[in-house]
Amino acid sequence: MTPPPSLLQIAQQMVVGSFLFDMSRYLIAASLIAGLVWMLRRTRFASRKIQRREASRADFLREVMAAARTVAVYTVLAVPTVWAFRHGYLREYHGALTPLAFAFYLSAILLAHDAWFYWTHRAMHHPRLFRSFHRFHHLTITPTAWTAYSFAIPEAAVMYLFMPVWFSFVATPVPVIFTFLAIMILRNAMGHAGLELHPRGWASHPLLKWISTTTHHDMHHGTSFNHNFGFYFTWWDKLMGTEHPHYVQTFDRVTTRQAQHLPAAVPAE
Repeated sequence: MTPPPSLLQIAQQMVVGSFLFDMSRYLIAASLIAGLVWMLRRTRFASRKIQRREASRADFLREVMAAARTVAVYTVLAVPTVWAFRHGYLREYHGALTPLAFAFYLSAILLAHDAWFYWTHRAMHHPRLFRSFHRFHHLTITPTAWTAYSFAIPEAAVMYLFMPVWFSFVATPVPVIFTFLAIMILRNAMGHAGLELHPRGWASHPLLKWISTTTHHDMHHGTSFNHNFGFYFTWWDKLMGTEHPHYVQTFDRVTTRQAQHLPAAVPAE
């Protein structure tokens, strides 16, 4: 019986492929959303730009370089994760996957990741953690799709650790994992797009209001970074009283104003 591979053997087998996979995932998602924003800003949807300020070339360069560093952190941490799978410390899924099971597992991992993001994000805003973990991400005042992976090393590690924690409890089908990874990076890029991509009325709709919008996260960067900590959904912010009090008002104004009249952002609370 062949013994499980060592950490060094796993690193030799997967480091290059893992880095290229995650970097490609970021570049594809950020390029798609940035391209969409570029096209929409040449139409009547230009009025949906959330902030007056334009992101600078320096912002773009800092964020893309930080994204490469974030992917490097993910790659390094993926090695012990794969080692743990090979040695039976993390759960692997075996068996058939029905459409109903696929929907169940995907819903479960999205809900769990949203909770992980809200509470770790909020924790990283604590004065004792902010400078080391999260200050770098907030160098970006006017986010764009390229901001999605703009993390300091400690924050990148926190973002990555959701996966091994999840796998230690839940054996998850591979198709679900890849679908989740695609949704995660696309939603991340959308949240930082800088142009509201959701339909008018979304933020106050009885059902849709529970799903976050671009304005929701943009306000966290540009209006008040003590509000709007959520990722996919708004319910943690609503439940914990951390949603910005002017969020719905701001969303409605962004999605209804005319291109020639772009008011300044709501002042920080």
